[in-house]
Amino acid sequence: MHHKKIFLHTVSLILLFFFLFGCASPSRKTDVSTTAAIENKGSDTLVNLALAWAELYMQGHPARISVTGGGSGTGIAAMINGTVDIANASRKMKEKETTAAQANGITPVEFTVARDAIAVVVHPSNPVNQLTLQQLSDIYTTKITNWNQVGGPDRPIVLLSRESNSGTYIYFLENVIRLGQENDLLFSPDTLLMPSSEGISTEIRQNPNAIGYDGLGYVTDDQKVIAVAGDAQGDYVLPSIETVNNGTYPISRPLYMYTSGEPTGEIKAYIDWILNDGQRVVSELGFVPLVQEGQAENDQ
Repeated sequence: MHHKKIFLHTVSLILLFFFLFGCASPSRKTDVSTTAAIENKGSDTLVNLALAWAELYMQGHPARISVTGGGSGTGIAAMINGTVDIANASRKMKEKETTAAQANGITPVEFTVARDAIAVVVHPSNPVNQLTLQQLSDIYTTKITNWNQVGGPDRPIVLLSRESNSGTYIYFLENVIRLGQENDLLFSPDTLLMPSSEGISTEIRQNPNAIGYDGLGYVTDDQKVIAVAGDAQGDYVLPSIETVNNGTYPISRPLYMYTSGEPTGEIKAYIDWILNDGQRVVSELGFVPLVQEGQAENDQ
């Protein structure tokens, strides 16, 4: 009888343990399920801003947001393949990308989330202060090969560019090298392709003969920014938030996020936040906000 009581007591404790454990499990699952996971990938130009947005958003919302770079083309391809929720891009989707998405049953939806200026940069010791779009096109297609052809010293020009999967590369090709026209001009084969903004910055610091381009938010104090004119008769303008907003700087562009169809749930809430409250941090990272300071509050 004594052994039977011990046995029954032990069984009761085991059942109580499983009862308590079983009651606790659903609450943990509920906590996990209420935390939305958002995968965000793409443009290296946008990656720092996207990281800042994600960090701020997660402070006040039940979401886990993963942000990675890799280039606009990489992000768009991942969105088409259904492996990310949001693709960051510093260019519009190409027609062939839209077609590929539709073939996968996906209708991409585009959101303009900020604006950017592409700065043309050289070594601080370079005395050249200004260039026209035509001169930049001629430099990158090697019609101009020496700095003395644009008022600089007798030194060969070293060309730097982002890699071809970069949206910044595509924008510069179409709007600077090709001057927004339908032609087959390409970057010179001698152009050194850099895998990142940091690569551009490092090479500019080390090479007094180099010229490169990058998003304004990635320009460091140890680079010299060139003033650019649309043509020889126009004003030479430096990139800034003001000159992008008033349309006087000729190399500026929108920055985008793409979703697979109209976003819903936490993804929609996140993008809505970016387009309103999230705009407050855009200028802090060197980009141009969509709304003026204080306007976001009025839009709520």
